Amino acid sequence: MTGAGRYAPSPSGDLHLGNLRTAVLAWVLARRSGRAFHLRVEDLDRVRAGAEQRQLEDLAALGIDWDGPVVRQSERGGAHAAAIADLQEAGLVYECFCTRREILEAPSAPHAPPGAYPGTCRDLDPGAQEAGRARMAQLRRAPALRLRAGVDRASVHDMFAGTVTAAVDDLVLRRGDGVVAYNLAVVVDDAAAGVDQVVRGDDLLTSAPRQAHLARLLGLPVPEYAHVPLAVNRDGARLAKRDGAVTLRDRLELGESAAQVMGRIGDSLGLPGCTSAADVLARWDPAAPPDAPWVVELPG
Repeated sequence: MTGAGRYAPSPSGDLHLGNLRTAVLAWVLARRSGRAFHLRVEDLDRVRAGAEQRQLEDLAALGIDWDGPVVRQSERGGAHAAAIADLQEAGLVYECFCTRREILEAPSAPHAPPGAYPGTCRDLDPGAQEAGRARMAQLRRAPALRLRAGVDRASVHDMFAGTVTAAVDDLVLRRGDGVVAYNLAVVVDDAAAGVDQVVRGDDLLTSAPRQAHLARLLGLPVPEYAHVPLAVNRDGARLAKRDGAVTLRDRLELGESAAQVMGRIGDSLGLPGCTSAADVLARWDPAAPPDAPWVVELPG
C-alpha cells in the first residue's frame, strides 16, 4: 500500500451518525485509492470510561476495518516533545503568559479571526519574561509554549474545496497544564503513521492551513485534505447527543439494525439500499461529494 488515510475520534462519548458518516467516507477514500487505513484515538483531553471500546465496536459494526494496531495519542508524548524541541532549537518557540480571558479581550490584528492570538508575549524583554514566569507561579501553572509562526496566512489544497487560504497565528504547542496541543499532536502523529490523506468534517477546514504550515516548519509532508459537510439537526446546529437518539447504540436500542443505520448514511450520500461501508465503497463517486450539511431527522 502507498500512503494511508485515518480516522481519529476523541473517546469522550459514543459516535453519532455524523461522526460515523465521516468515518465511512475516510475509509472509502483510503481504500479506493489503495491506501492503508489507520485508527488513532485522540485521548489527550476528554476521556470517558469505556468510550474507546464502544467506538471501535461501532465502526466495526458498519464494516469499517483498519490496518495495524490502534494508536493512542496519549502514548506519543516522546514524539510530541521531540517536535517541540526541534522547533525550540530553530528559535520558533516562545513562552506565553496570557490567560484565556486576556487573549479573548485583547485587540486582534486586522482581518484576524476572533480569538486569534495577537502576539502579546512574542517579543517580551527578559524582565517582562521573568515577571510573566512569577505570575504563572502564583497561578500554579506553567507558561504555555507558542509557535513563532512567521506568517499570518497559509494555503492548502482540499480535494473538495479546492485552494483554501486561512489565517495562521502563533498557535499553542503545549498548554499551561503541560498537555501538548491538538494542532501539534495531529501533525506529528499523522506524519509518523505515514498518513497522507486526511478526511474529516468541514468545521476543521480553516485549521488545515495552520497545520500544514506547522508541518512544513517541522520538515514533514503535508497530507492531502478532504473536508466533508457535517451532520446537523433541523435547526442547522451541529448534531449532538442532546438531539435525541443519534448514536448507533441509540438506534439499536430503538430496534434498528446496524445495516439500517448504515442505510441512513447511504441515503445521505444519495446511495439508497446500503447495508455496510463496503456498499459505499462500491458505489460512491468522490467526484460528486455532498455539498451541503446532512440534516438528520430521526424518529424516536
